[in-house]
Amino acid sequence: MQPSIMAGYGYTAIVVAWLASLNPLYIAIASILLAGLRVGVEHLQLDLQVPAAFGDILEGLILLTSGTPILYATLGEILCEKAGVLNLGVEGIMIVGAFTGFMVAHTTGNPLVAVAAAGFAGLLFSSLHGLVCLIFLGNQVVSGLALTLLGTGLANYLGTSFVGLSAPGFSPFPIPYLAAIPYLGPIFFNQDLLVYLTYILPPLIWFSLHLTKTGLALRAVGENPEAALAAGLHVLRYRWLGILGGGFFMGIGGAYLSLAYTHLWTNNMTAGRGWIAVALVIFAFWRPGRAVFGAYLFGGIMSLQMRMQATGTQIPSSLLLMLPYILTILVLILSSLKKGYSDAPAALGVNMPPRN
Repeated sequence: MQPSIMAGYGYTAIVVAWLASLNPLYIAIASILLAGLRVGVEHLQLDLQVPAAFGDILEGLILLTSGTPILYATLGEILCEKAGVLNLGVEGIMIVGAFTGFMVAHTTGNPLVAVAAAGFAGLLFSSLHGLVCLIFLGNQVVSGLALTLLGTGLANYLGTSFVGLSAPGFSPFPIPYLAAIPYLGPIFFNQDLLVYLTYILPPLIWFSLHLTKTGLALRAVGENPEAALAAGLHVLRYRWLGILGGGFFMGIGGAYLSLAYTHLWTNNMTAGRGWIAVALVIFAFWRPGRAVFGAYLFGGIMSLQMRMQATGTQIPSSLLLMLPYILTILVLILSSLKKGYSDAPAALGVNMPPRN
C-alpha cells in the first residue's frame, strides 16, 4: 500500500458535496469532472516523467489558468441574470474582448491598457443586447444568439491580419513569502494579475449583491420588477447596470485568453467557453462562490483534453473534444430536473416596458 494512496480525496469529496448542494445527481457530475482531471494529470506525469508532487502542482495550475476566463464570464452572466436579463451572447462578447485586448496590447505594448480596453469593448458590445431587450423589448434569447454570431464573425474578420502575431501580456509573478509555501505556494501565489483578481472578485460580488443598497435593488429588479417599480426603484437603470457590468467582466474573460493564457491571437479562440459559462450559472445556482469551483473544474477539463491529445493518449480525439460540451449538456439536463428553481431570479428573461 502506498503512503499517499488517499491523495486528499476525502477533502475533495467535501468540496464536491458542497458544490453540488448535496444533490446526488450534481455530485456525480462534479465527481466525473474531478476524476477526468486527475486521470489527465496522471497521464501527463507518466508521459513527461515528472515527480508526483510536481503533478499535484501541475493539476492546480491547470485548474487556475484554464478556469480563469470561464470564471470572469460566469460572474458577468450572474450579474446580468440577477438583474433579470438573460444574455446568451457571452461567447460573442468574450471573443470581442479577446480581440480588442490583443489588438491594443500589440499596438500600445501596454497590457493594462489592453485589458481595460477589452473590458470596455465587452461593455459596449453588451449594450447592444440592452438596446434590443430593454428599449425595443426584443426577445432576449434571440438577441443573445445574434450577439454571439455577430461577435464571433466580427472578431474573426478583423483578427485575420493578427493571426500568428504575438503581443505583450500578463506573466506570472510570485508573491513574496507566500509563493514559498510548499505545494500551495506555486499554485496560488505564482500567478498573473488577472488570476490574483479572481481571489477577491467573487466575494466582492457576493457582498455587493447581498449587503449593499445597489446590489439589493438589482436583485429586487430581477425577482419582481413590478414590485420594485412600485417601491420607487428605477427598473431599467438597474437592468442596464447588470448588463453593462456583466459585459465588462465577459470582455476581461476573453482578454485573459489572448493576453495571459496564450499571448497570441487565433480565430475562434474562445472555443465555446462562453456557452460553458452560461451553463455554469445554473450549475452554481447563481452564486458567485460556487461559480469559482465550477469554472475551475470545467476549465481544467477543457485544458486537459487538449493536453491529452498532444501527448498521444489512446482516446479518440473527437471524443476528447466533445467531453466538455457533453458534460455541459448533462448539467443543463440535470438542472432542469431540479424542482422549484428557487435560486433563479423569478423575472429572468421577462422584459419590462420602458416606462420608468
